[in-house]
Amino acid sequence: MLDLDTWQEILDTVRKNKLRTLLTGFSVAWGILILVVLLGSGAGLTHGVEYGFRDDATNSIWMRSGQTSVPWKGLRPGRAVQFTNEDYDVVRSGVAGVEHLTSRFYIRGNLTVAYGSETSSFDVRCVHPDHLHLERTIITEGRFLNPPDLEEFRKVAVIGVRIKDQLFKNGPALGEYIKVNGVPFRVVGVFTDEGGEGEMERIYLPISTAQRTFGGANRVAMIMMTVGNASVAESQSIAREVRHRMAERHDFDPDDPRAITISNAVEAFQRFVNLMGGIRAFVWVIGVGTLLAGVVGVSNIMLIAVKERTKEIGIRKALGATPLSVMGLVMQEAILVTAIAGYFGLTGGVAVLELMSRNLTDSDFFRNPEVDLWVAVSATLLLILAGAVAGFFPARRAAAIRPVDALRDE
Repeated sequence: MLDLDTWQEILDTVRKNKLRTLLTGFSVAWGILILVVLLGSGAGLTHGVEYGFRDDATNSIWMRSGQTSVPWKGLRPGRAVQFTNEDYDVVRSGVAGVEHLTSRFYIRGNLTVAYGSETSSFDVRCVHPDHLHLERTIITEGRFLNPPDLEEFRKVAVIGVRIKDQLFKNGPALGEYIKVNGVPFRVVGVFTDEGGEGEMERIYLPISTAQRTFGGANRVAMIMMTVGNASVAESQSIAREVRHRMAERHDFDPDDPRAITISNAVEAFQRFVNLMGGIRAFVWVIGVGTLLAGVVGVSNIMLIAVKERTKEIGIRKALGATPLSVMGLVMQEAILVTAIAGYFGLTGGVAVLELMSRNLTDSDFFRNPEVDLWVAVSATLLLILAGAVAGFFPARRAAAIRPVDALRDE
């Protein structure tokens, strides 16, 4: 334990060498500041990319139809591939690993949505009930579409909160009727969405009702699904099976890249996770390297201090000081310098991140740079360890000094 005399001696040594201590402490403070800023910036990059995934399920697969680009079994390229309700049924009943499944139908032509005297144009999507899980739709009032809505061809609608604000002002929306191209639909739910204001200006209708009402026959534009906790390899296997089943149904080459387009969010999200892991590792390497440069400086300065105090250390040992007490004195001074300097560096790093957070405009790639509690605790522990390491080698050299040799030192 440090007694009062030891503290007094360490502080006297620091006061006698103010400039040297200041420069040594600055190198440590700068190292920890750089580490904190880099870690916070890495967190900002992570938050930015996560923000890009906020709207859609990260375990989803999206399939869009296109046109064939290669001949197949005597058929010419350039044929349009048109998904149907039967394709949805094939995926639902015949592809293992699919958790939630929906298809999407778009009403052709210009759409007008009216309530009373209020009329506007909004994005109308005709979907299955599982669409709720694909778009991360958050119901705030009422409910989402359900299977009876599709089976009974109900004319119901789920609207975004911004549509409610525009059409209904401050009045209730549930149970009221809106007209889509003149056809009345009863509002059964209101939703919000983390994807932004544009996502909250959408209307969801039952796909079966919309196909019958607006002349869609059995056509669908997209088929989307989630695959639960499937790994990247498992999701790729599911995507391949879906592609082969569509190829069999629509007579195109399964390897034709333009016949249908499949987007695998599981694969894309895993690439992001791997990228962020690499960035974090790189940040730690650079930050710790900068910090170690400061620690080496502390160690070198302590070696110089030991050299300057060789005679003093010799007298101490001649009077009965143990090697352990000599080592403790040197290491405690090193830990004190690194701890105080590190505290200022840590505080400065947090302040820089706070300024960045307040003054930088959020984007899809960099948002809310911050350092969490775990990082702050880790940085503190790293500082204590660095101070001990910085003082160990000079302390060991001091403990090895022989009193006779020390008293002869000039």
